[in-house]
Amino acid sequence: MHGMVLRINEKGSVEGQRGLHKLLVENALVTRTGLMGDFNRHRTERKPGNLDQAVLIMPFETIKELNKEGWPIQPGDLGENITSSGIFYEDLRPGTLLSVGAFVKLRLEKQCTPCGFLVELPYVGKEKLTEFLRVMKDRRGVYASVVSEGTVEVADAIVELE
Repeated sequence: MHGMVLRINEKGSVEGQRGLHKLLVENALVTRTGLMGDFNRHRTERKPGNLDQAVLIMPFETIKELNKEGWPIQPGDLGENITSSGIFYEDLRPGTLLSVGAFVKLRLEKQCTPCGFLVELPYVGKEKLTEFLRVMKDRRGVYASVVSEGTVEVADAIVELE
């Protein structure tokens, strides 16, 4: 597997808000707990200390599939930290070790489960939530733990390590 970082997305802590929609940044320091400056309410409040959910990766290829199905998802909408390009969802298997840029190494841990907080997306709402949760099953992104810290930048290579 070989791809690249298309976007880096983060959102700071905002009272009463979730980590949806994350905003584009050009680079980010990746630490064991995630991207510096990024806040994930679920990870912080329900899974404190769980380092298996430090970084969420979503292939742009999957976003394009969802767009073709009529969902106007844009990178960052789903709360992913890294929107990849050139990588297919089925290649993001738990246990896979990835090199991102010069120093960062991530271990893919598990798929992100679609949750009711997706109701906050303007094109979902209460009326389309059930359908959207069904559509997102097995396409919500993959969580990774951080094996090696460092800075990632847009256009950095993403390479599977043996």
